Amino acid sequence: MDLSKYKIAVIGLGYVGLPLAVEFGKVRSVIGFDIDQRRINELRNGCDITLETSSEELAAAKQLIFTTQLDDLRSCNCYIVTVPTPIDEHKNPDLLPLIKASQTVGQVLKKGDLVIYESTVYPGCTEEDCVPVLEQYSGLKFNQDFYCGYSPERINPGDKEHRLVNTKKVTSGSTPEIANLVDALYCQIIVAGTHKAASIKVAEAAKVIENTQRDLNIALINELALIFNKMGIDTESVLKAAESKWNFLPFRPGLVGGHCIGVDPYYLTHKAQAIGYHPEIILAGRRLNDSMGAYVVTQVVKAMTKKRIQVVGAKVLVMGFTFKENCSDIRNTRIFDIVSELKEHNCVVDVYDPWVIAEEAEHEYGITPVPELTNGNYDAIILAVAHRQYKNMGAAAIRALGKSNSILYDLKYLLAAHESDIRL
Repeated sequence: MDLSKYKIAVIGLGYVGLPLAVEFGKVRSVIGFDIDQRRINELRNGCDITLETSSEELAAAKQLIFTTQLDDLRSCNCYIVTVPTPIDEHKNPDLLPLIKASQTVGQVLKKGDLVIYESTVYPGCTEEDCVPVLEQYSGLKFNQDFYCGYSPERINPGDKEHRLVNTKKVTSGSTPEIANLVDALYCQIIVAGTHKAASIKVAEAAKVIENTQRDLNIALINELALIFNKMGIDTESVLKAAESKWNFLPFRPGLVGGHCIGVDPYYLTHKAQAIGYHPEIILAGRRLNDSMGAYVVTQVVKAMTKKRIQVVGAKVLVMGFTFKENCSDIRNTRIFDIVSELKEHNCVVDVYDPWVIAEEAEHEYGITPVPELTNGNYDAIILAVAHRQYKNMGAAAIRALGKSNSILYDLKYLLAAHESDIRL
């Protein structure tokens, strides 16, 4: 198997594609392709605004070049597609980025080429939705003129411990020989090793259930939190007691957003419904997790009322807007639910997040984060994301942002129990 003959193009240079292109660019010739010219210009200047890749890492990828030009891809013979797979407003899979990327690859596809997909999809999507597009735009025949693989991404934004190279990679191919080839290619960069799945559909299914399982576990803990709050029992105290048993899983309640956990289950349920099965447990978990933003605001409003704080016109500070701590990723952030619900109560809401790229928040959500904080300004403060900057501030400094008769809500258990007025 001659791996040296493969020149790789990575299609889509976001949170998934860029780290992949960088690692391959350290050992072989790679073209990083994206339709966003500004993104390409920044990367050429050694800057990754997502902070997933450092300027030193970009410089180390000496065989990696960046482009927006389709013609630059014609010299490649292995295309790895890493575009987003979101859901639409009706919570149905939005395959448009994936289809457009397949159209792009199809225009430059040649006999003998290999196309590998990393985007999260439902079982069957690669061969049933993407391959026909490749065939249509290339005029070539699948598994005769060109081949496909699937290796689901396992990127965890903001996580500097579980990175691409030290996280085991699932691989697969459209024929046994191609499966071996795909596996061998990834083995060049994945230190943790690979797991070669029996088929593309198995690999697709494995990816989509990883986050479905996590979503359901969090839904269970969220429901327990609702119950314990009604009983006047501190949820974290219960969880810490339960964790004294060796096999109790250490989940915490909270909002479930982001590009994976809050999205992937809908890909699986979409496919299940398409084949005539209505999933009960998965969708129940999704409904509960999607309702948590409204529940948080209900708790805040009740606490304000008890302190005789006028809700209408109240100034509320939401600390954090990214979908998780210590990263700039705002995709599918459920903090938006909190902001929207507060505005429904006619509160005046400020969002402060040192990680957020303001232009992105404005473009995606119509929210302009405040650039700095003022003491004594707020009737309620919601610690919504556990950024390290907030932890470093400490309870006293966070409290000082509020008025003398304000509410401090700790959604993420960032503070000790006695340091906040309410916790989830």
